[in-house]
Amino acid sequence: MVRFTKKDLPEKEQLLNGMAEIDEDSIRPINDAFQHVRESIEYIDGTSGINETDLIFLKGLMDSPIMKNLVKVQDKLEDLPVLPKPVTKESKELIKDLSARCTKSKNKEAKELLDLLSNPFLKSLIECHDEVAQISENPKPVKTDLSKLFPELNGMTGEAIRMVGVRKKDGEPLGLTVQLDDNDNLVIARILEGGMIEKQGLLHVGDVILEVNGTPVNSAEDLQTEVAKSKDSVTLKVGQPKDPETHASLVMNGTTNGVAKRLTCYMRALFQYIPEEDTLLPCKEIGLPFDRGDILQIVDQRDPNWWQAKKVGGDGRTGLVPSLELEERRKAFVAPEADFVHKISICGARISKKKKKIIYQSKSNCDFDKAELLLYEEVTRMPPFKRKTLVLIGTQGVGRRTLKNRLINSDPEKFGGVVPYTTRPQRVLEESGQSYLFTDRESMEEDIKHSKFLEYGEYNGHLYGTHLDSIRDVIKQGKMCVLDCSPMALKILHNSSEFLPYVIFIAAPGMEQLKNLYDVGKSNSNLRYSSRNLTFDRQSSIRYSSRRARTLESLASLYEEEDLKRTLEDSASMQRTYDKYVDQVIVNNDFDVTFRQIIEALDTLTTEHQWVPVNWIY
Repeated sequence: MVRFTKKDLPEKEQLLNGMAEIDEDSIRPINDAFQHVRESIEYIDGTSGINETDLIFLKGLMDSPIMKNLVKVQDKLEDLPVLPKPVTKESKELIKDLSARCTKSKNKEAKELLDLLSNPFLKSLIECHDEVAQISENPKPVKTDLSKLFPELNGMTGEAIRMVGVRKKDGEPLGLTVQLDDNDNLVIARILEGGMIEKQGLLHVGDVILEVNGTPVNSAEDLQTEVAKSKDSVTLKVGQPKDPETHASLVMNGTTNGVAKRLTCYMRALFQYIPEEDTLLPCKEIGLPFDRGDILQIVDQRDPNWWQAKKVGGDGRTGLVPSLELEERRKAFVAPEADFVHKISICGARISKKKKKIIYQSKSNCDFDKAELLLYEEVTRMPPFKRKTLVLIGTQGVGRRTLKNRLINSDPEKFGGVVPYTTRPQRVLEESGQSYLFTDRESMEEDIKHSKFLEYGEYNGHLYGTHLDSIRDVIKQGKMCVLDCSPMALKILHNSSEFLPYVIFIAAPGMEQLKNLYDVGKSNSNLRYSSRNLTFDRQSSIRYSSRRARTLESLASLYEEEDLKRTLEDSASMQRTYDKYVDQVIVNNDFDVTFRQIIEALDTLTTEHQWVPVNWIY
């Protein structure tokens, strides 16, 4: 705002006089209120306490052409629009007559005009024109009775019915499932996250689908048939419930029946799922297939039976997967024809055998762990980091001990092993801490009672075991502790946030490769490899050509082959049982190749992100 000083008083008076000399008659009054303000300014002087500079600014603004034009625009907007009068109300008849004349003509332009007039969109436009022309003669608004346009359907009045247009892509489902309610209405049961319906936001959970493209639908099969006929878009006649709850509000609130649920989490699948083979899936097309080990992003788990999920690293499509509760019930279900626990009485009633109560004992916990049903494991994504323990598991004879010793000897500063404890008496020239740490039985049993051992066992009346403090000592030295423990110990390592194991399953190769591994193990340990401890020495006093020698050799070969077959079977069984704890499977066809694969896997952990159980972090 510009202010005048005492030196500027003459110029100020001249400016005010110039503004007063404007010919008021030359300006046509535009608006009464606007004119009243202009006239009131003339009677305001400096005695009223108003700053004279502000007064000059206001008067100049009121006389500005821009302000006058704005007032004119306002007046025009307040005036009721004058609708143009239609030339005719019989355009439809005129089009028919013109089309008939063009049909008889052989002129090229007439045929082109006939094609234009035959367009259904143009016909609809002409019909609308005639209807608007009819209404223009009687501008009095007529209240439309919705009950006549939409009669009462399935207990819903016309006010609750609306038309919804949905875009559709070939080969892509709409992203919703339906079900029949108690009144046989086709109700939307769920809307898939990220689907076409969810993106448009026009339909809600609980809406009733009445028609598809003008065709009534009464079942999910009818809906699928009519939607399949559509190409680019689908028009649905939808009935709205009394208290609709939008899908977006459900996701934002994250509650159902007053129980809050976390709608987004990540799960590692511990089983394979094929939607085409699932008889319980409401719609095979929206099922999400996955393999064992895949990471699933669960975006909605409000439904107790079906979760909405995306596959991490997949195409981003959202589909239905069985919930943990549903899959547990399915896995625990026993068909009546396969039920050997119950028997049928004479009257047809099922009689249950008396159940045997078993007290849980820690030494037999492996039997309970095998019966544990793990289907999903909640995981989280972590930046690259170094694991604290490396666990090599596998059946006897696949080379775990050889690989473990080779790892430790290759880099003693990076890898370390543990010395097992034993209650066996110390032998001559045997030092405690080299092969074993010797302790008394009472102390070891006390530590076992307080769960201080990762694993333990008894052999020839003496206890052997791996102490957890031994693992902690190796970790405190900044080394990765390499273990070749029993698979029963994996549960303790996996559920602990202290040891952070990376588990590699050393799988048994084929028969020929397994024989070579046995030969390598035999040469390294200088021990007989047959579990039956049946040996044959060609240098014995019994000649090789004798009948007894040939019999012993054939028996040794037979027992060796049986041991190899048993090793292959045990390896496959162990992999199936403890696959939920395994991070990587390596088939040991060759020690050198397997050793390099283990080193590469450990190097990858320090460069790539990892999915780990949430109990390691939270």
